[in-house]
Amino acid sequence: MTMMNAQKTTERIYNFSAGPSTLPESVLEQAREDLLDIQGTGIGVLEHSHRGATITEVFTESLELCRELSGVGDDHEILFLSGGGSHHAAMLAMNFLPEGRTADYLLTGNWARVAKEYADSYGRTHVAFDGKASVYDRIPANDEVTFSDDPAYVHYCSNNTIYGTSFEAPPKTSAPLFVDMSSEMFSRTWDYSGHAVSYACAQKNLGPAAGSCLIIRKDLLERTNPGLPKIFSYAANADKESRLNTPPVFTIYMMGLVFKWIKQQGGVSELEARNREKAAIIYDAIDGSGGFWIAHAEKDSRSMMNIPFRTSDPEMDKRFIAEAQENGMSTLKGHRSVGGMRASIYNAFPRSGCEALAALMNDFAARNG
Repeated sequence: MTMMNAQKTTERIYNFSAGPSTLPESVLEQAREDLLDIQGTGIGVLEHSHRGATITEVFTESLELCRELSGVGDDHEILFLSGGGSHHAAMLAMNFLPEGRTADYLLTGNWARVAKEYADSYGRTHVAFDGKASVYDRIPANDEVTFSDDPAYVHYCSNNTIYGTSFEAPPKTSAPLFVDMSSEMFSRTWDYSGHAVSYACAQKNLGPAAGSCLIIRKDLLERTNPGLPKIFSYAANADKESRLNTPPVFTIYMMGLVFKWIKQQGGVSELEARNREKAAIIYDAIDGSGGFWIAHAEKDSRSMMNIPFRTSDPEMDKRFIAEAQENGMSTLKGHRSVGGMRASIYNAFPRSGCEALAALMNDFAARNG
């Protein structure tokens, strides 16, 4: 996958969508070329066999880059599979929640709650923390989390897309730790090797929709529940190197391009520094507004990727969203469970978009405060 440096040829606006979301323009330009002819084969990436030499090379490079970015060693398996975050929330319980055992869930947002509900279909679960009473506006302190006795695993969502909260560090537990990183994988340095499972749907920070990336400890695969159809077994999929059946080739190809782009930008640590600066621009506009703008998440729980905010008047929120659209800022409407606005500013989202939004927020507050 050779990255090209094509010039911008279309007039693009700022896409604040929570997913599918902004992708690096150089990645999109490369994909446009490879749709017609990848690596000089005379065949486009969508037309190659998933078992042929060209796609095998794509898979191999994507896997190597993912391993490099995550920092995991040979004790972890990397899988690129179909399905999104909810799909794998169900599959994880199907594979790793044995009969007679309990899985613990920290409910810090909608997708954490959905993961627990899927697990309920396969076995016994325990709610170790539930932030529903405060509309999931914060991450719990360790002393607020109550684990069950000897859980089969502990599951949490490191970044909560809807509510704009994020764990500063993983929960402390001796049980195998499962983390849904769908909206922040490779946006900041993180201890992937300390987790039994780290997983993410691609459509938020890694690529287009229709596929997922999973980093799974190999010894866990050896404890897969018996009797599963092979297609639902992570161990079986690992044995076939993510190609037990036809995988989402294009999504995996795009993830590989995004991984290469991350490396070219200076790696995860460099993107983390940029992401902190980008988020600070918008949070400064909120905190400096004298209360005109209201952030949903508590300060010590704030996400760098997703920033929900509002005014005290839903009608004024609608006016701001319309004005932002007129100024080339799209998809700022907040999730229905929170209301107001939500700015999702993933790795590929440009700093200039954060600056444009903050400038409009300051101006709007001055005119309407």
